[in-house]
This record gives sequence, C-alpha cells and structure tokens, in this order.
Amino acid sequence: MAPRMDYLGLVVADLARSLDFYRRLGLDLPSGPDTRPHVEVTLPGGLRLGWDTVDSIRDLGWTPPTGSPRISLAFRCADPAEVDRCWTAMTGAGFHGELPPWDADWGQRYAVLHDPDGNGVDLYAPLPVPAAD
Repeated sequence: MAPRMDYLGLVVADLARSLDFYRRLGLDLPSGPDTRPHVEVTLPGGLRLGWDTVDSIRDLGWTPPTGSPRISLAFRCADPAEVDRCWTAMTGAGFHGELPPWDADWGQRYAVLHDPDGNGVDLYAPLPVPAAD
C-alpha cells in the first residue's frame, strides 16, 4: 500500500487569529477551542487540516522557517464574483492581501491572501468560457 496524504498541519503564532481567518473563508471549525495548543478538522473528502501553536510545537524541536512562505492553500470559489467578494471581505477584515483579483492567463479569476502567519492562501474560480462564434 502506498502512503496517502491524510493531514496538513500549520504552525501558528496566534491560534485565535488563524482560526478566525479560516472560519471567514468558510471552513467549519469547532467553536471555542481557540486557547488549545492543537486544533484539527476533517475537510470534505477526508483530508485533515490542523493548527499547532508555535509554543506547543517548539517543544518537539521545531524551529520557524526563514524566507518566504513555504506553503500555499487554495480555496475554490463558486464563480469569479465570489473571488472578488471574498477578497474584499478578507482584506476589509484586516487580513493581508498579497495580489488583488485578476483574470489569469490559465482561465481562472485568481487572488492571493496571506493568512496571519504569512502562508499563501489562493482564491480562484474558473472564468466563463467565451462563446464560439
């Protein structure tokens, strides 16, 4: 049996702020665990996403990476207008917008946010296919 990807973990400085960010993006996260050192949720499809505080993971010998973010998560939106709405809502709530929405050459409306720990979070939706002449 080959290994299968089951879990993606984020190490965060401020758990409450990070959970707020991902809740605003629509993840159904348990309410009230914002003071725990570890939180995880099973996403549709079975992949688990977890958060560990810097303090709790540092005890295991973890050291913070240097340089630019090393991970990017992508959230598919229902349509191009939702990319724009989500971008506006997230940046309006004070979260960092790295690249505002644009129509990418690869056929998607795309935008890039950063979560509170600097990880890239992409928003995208397929652009309408032009009608054939």
